Amino acid sequence: MTGRDVFAALFGHSSDVCASAPGRVNLIGDHTDYNGGFVLPTALPQRTRVQLKRRADRAVRAASAQRPGVVGYELGAERKTGGWVDYVQGVTAILAGEGRPLAGFELHVDSDVPVGSGLSSSAALEVALLRGLRKLFSLAFDDDVLAALAHRAETEFVGAPVGIMDQLVCSRGDEGSALFIDTRSRVVESIALPPQLGLVVIDSGVPHDHSTGHYKTRRAECEQAAALLGVLQLRDVDASDPRIAGLPEPLARRTRHVVHENQRVLDAVRALTAGDLPALGRLFDESHRSMRDDFEVSLPAIDLLVALARRHPEVFGARLTGGGFGGAVVILTAHAHTAAVALDVVAAYSAILPREPVVILPWLHAQQNHPMNLES
Repeated sequence: MTGRDVFAALFGHSSDVCASAPGRVNLIGDHTDYNGGFVLPTALPQRTRVQLKRRADRAVRAASAQRPGVVGYELGAERKTGGWVDYVQGVTAILAGEGRPLAGFELHVDSDVPVGSGLSSSAALEVALLRGLRKLFSLAFDDDVLAALAHRAETEFVGAPVGIMDQLVCSRGDEGSALFIDTRSRVVESIALPPQLGLVVIDSGVPHDHSTGHYKTRRAECEQAAALLGVLQLRDVDASDPRIAGLPEPLARRTRHVVHENQRVLDAVRALTAGDLPALGRLFDESHRSMRDDFEVSLPAIDLLVALARRHPEVFGARLTGGGFGGAVVILTAHAHTAAVALDVVAAYSAILPREPVVILPWLHAQQNHPMNLES
């Protein structure tokens, strides 16, 4: 059954608009975005797809291929429920607050972006929905404004204190390049991925959630450190600043991660531009150690997955990607070795832990055409 058939079966008629947005993997630069720093993500082939039809009233009826049933609410009466529809409610609430006119609509969501893997499933949903609503209601905003609206939906309504990176790359990213983003100025530069570069992304089987307390605690610690150092954000602190060592723990370690991670992003852009995979791999390794030891967002299962990847003779480097406390790792290898590396690492991991890892990249279905005709 095609996506259009599913929509018709649920709502009794065909959809008016289709749209989609990709997930993303962050190559390097984690927990720098909400500190005003630098990030280097790239889009995934996996996408979230939405279909919409306008209603004559102010009711929203929403369904997901990944969740049972149809949920509903009234525009202007958005209330958090703790479920996936909160991301939809967040988007409509933010649009209403901006004075952008909406009517009710019916929505069907289908996604192959893994949830809880640190690969921006929530941002992909927000961006896909905003693309669909922009088309359905002839709303006038560009892709950068769209990303900002999606970010506000997640931070202000859902309550996840994430930075702007996820929404920007889901709105502007593509699979052939990485986006070098200055999250303070929101200036975005596209960096072509060299053809010899290969990425393996493996979901550890340990889910994470940005709206839980751990992520909020790390952000609060960064804000405390910035206040003690007399700066607006940790972006403004130089890695050689001797005052970092004088901060109380764990603030000194949190700061050390952020300021060195910012420098690693800048170094990674140079390595990527030069096609220097060994240098980029060393930066991956340094970043993971910093995420594990200084920012303390890794877990034993993640560390095991990274260690197993690093033992592989064709791997240049590996690191936790995303907010941490579970999720996925990104592994750097040559393009010709991605499948072999992925299979070898997953087999070794599964032999040690009773987890169900999932290979996100290379994606075996990446060349398959989805039955829906989608706005990119």
